[in-house]
Amino acid sequence: MALARLHRAGELTSVYVPASDDEGMRDLTRAREDAKIAERKAKQHLSAFLLRNGMTYTGKSSWSKAHFNWITEVKMAHPAQQIVLQEYLQAVTSCNEQVTRLMNQIQILLEQWRLAPVVKALKALRGVSTVVATTTIAELGDLGRFNHPAQLMAYLGLVPSEHSSGDSKKRGSLTKTGNGHVRRVLIEAAQAYRLPARVSRVILDRQQELSPEIKKISWDAQLRLCTRYQRLIGRGKKVNVVVAAIARELAAFMWSIAKQIPHPA
Repeated sequence: MALARLHRAGELTSVYVPASDDEGMRDLTRAREDAKIAERKAKQHLSAFLLRNGMTYTGKSSWSKAHFNWITEVKMAHPAQQIVLQEYLQAVTSCNEQVTRLMNQIQILLEQWRLAPVVKALKALRGVSTVVATTTIAELGDLGRFNHPAQLMAYLGLVPSEHSSGDSKKRGSLTKTGNGHVRRVLIEAAQAYRLPARVSRVILDRQQELSPEIKKISWDAQLRLCTRYQRLIGRGKKVNVVVAAIARELAAFMWSIAKQIPHPA
């Protein structure tokens, strides 16, 4: 009876119930994310061990092939330390292989997923890789269920908090409510807009089978977000604040593209 009264009063909020294959893809993307976290921690352990023993890599890029070759040639002063080095190196290698396996499975199973057309359309946007697009759709499902992109931004916790008292309003940090998995990948994707607007060969390949409307949204996103990134940096805003602002607007462009693709039943 209480639910009936609330429904009559319009005070009930609808929820999205994912299908079984959506939950499967969500679990797969989360497993990859866990593997990446484990890989990062394993690298931190190895780096700290080498640094603690005075071993410093002088090359240009860490964790490149040259860096790994350097690590394999390191000889520690004590046999126990050499064993520790090998164990740490093996942990990094094992985590890297796990990430690769999971990424391969995402690529394979994506072709069989009913929401694959939406994922492919979102990849038209700069910075939105297979991981970003798949994670977003697997976690959120139909983006069109949000009546306005502002609702999606708020759902992802990408809007600033607000403290109001009378006529005074004070904006604070991001609310960080809602789905943290999607918020994290959007923050990573937003960093691609620090560079000038440009349609690269990779983006052209992604857009081959997409409609002109989606291509236009993708280019409009680049023109706006690349310019906005540089403008905010020029105003002295912190990089983290700028990236969060770009991620917030990127979510709106993703919503616009998702509205162009009919959501399968």
